[in-house]
Amino acid sequence: MKAEYINPFLESARVVIEQMVSIRPEAGQLGIKEVIFVEKYIWIQIGMTGQMSGDIVFGISEPVALRLISAMMGGFAISEIDEIGKSAISELGNMISGNASTMLFNQGVKVDITPPKVLHSAQAAGFTPHKALTIPLIIEGIGELDIQVLIA
Repeated sequence: MKAEYINPFLESARVVIEQMVSIRPEAGQLGIKEVIFVEKYIWIQIGMTGQMSGDIVFGISEPVALRLISAMMGGFAISEIDEIGKSAISELGNMISGNASTMLFNQGVKVDITPPKVLHSAQAAGFTPHKALTIPLIIEGIGELDIQVLIA
């Protein structure tokens, strides 16, 4: 697992989130941790194939997801994550991953991404724990979005 794999996702997430909510996120500490799906979280899983294969997983707690969806919708108050909210979070993951795959292509790495899967519970994930390169993005006034890269 190489640290440079996470950089396009980190930069893309910063740009996309800033465009969507007008707040430039700050990067937390890069590390390696076991990805364990826990309850009360929203998970966005995007597969990658090509010269890099694996998954990119964005993890966000439900309260932070509600604030982020609200900010994406111009401040409209959101009290639950309904289908529109899931769609907004899914599109955020899609935009971040799409931009990152373009950055990778420009660096000579050809990859394809799968459509995002929004997982609202650990059981729905059906995902076995893996070690991942991870970095949190701190979005002022909203909370943290974790980027986890599981690339072989």
